[in-house]
Amino acid sequence: MNVALGGTFDPVHDGHHALFERAFSLGDVTVGLTSDALAPKTRAVDRPVRDYEKRKAALESELEPLAAAHDREFEIRTLSEPTGIATEPTFDTIVVSPETVEGAERINELRVDDGLDALEIEVVDHVMAEDGERISSTRILNGEIDRHGNLTPAASGRQPE
Repeated sequence: MNVALGGTFDPVHDGHHALFERAFSLGDVTVGLTSDALAPKTRAVDRPVRDYEKRKAALESELEPLAAAHDREFEIRTLSEPTGIATEPTFDTIVVSPETVEGAERINELRVDDGLDALEIEVVDHVMAEDGERISSTRILNGEIDRHGNLTPAASGRQPE
C-alpha cells in the first residue's frame, strides 16, 4: 500500500509521531513537506517556521527508525500547494489528523474528478499533553510543553540549534 501524509512538521512532536506510526503500519510512506512559501499559509496561528532544509533533515531523522522498524520505505517530497502529492494516482491511503480531514476530503473530490479512486482516509486522534490539551507545534514554540507533551513552564519555546 502507498500512503501519503503531509504537513509542516516544525517542530516534530509526539502527535506527528502517531501519524507516522500509523502510516508505516499501513505501507510505504510519502511525506509531503510544505515548501517555505506554503508553510506560513497553512498555519492557523502566525509563528516562525524553520526553513525547508532544516525541517526536512529533522523529519528524515524521525522517519528513518520508524521505516526500519516496519520494514518500509519512505520519501519526502515538497508540497507547494495544500492538496499536494495526494492527488497523484500512486496513492491508496492518506493519513490525517482530525483538523485536516476536510483537506483529505477535498483531495478525494479532486481525485474522483480526475477519474481516480478516492483514497482511504485514516484519521489519527490527537495526542494529549500532560495538561489534557492536545500537543501542537505552536504550544511547543510558546514554551508551554515539550515535544512529548510535558509541561515546561520554565521553557521559552524552541531550543537553540
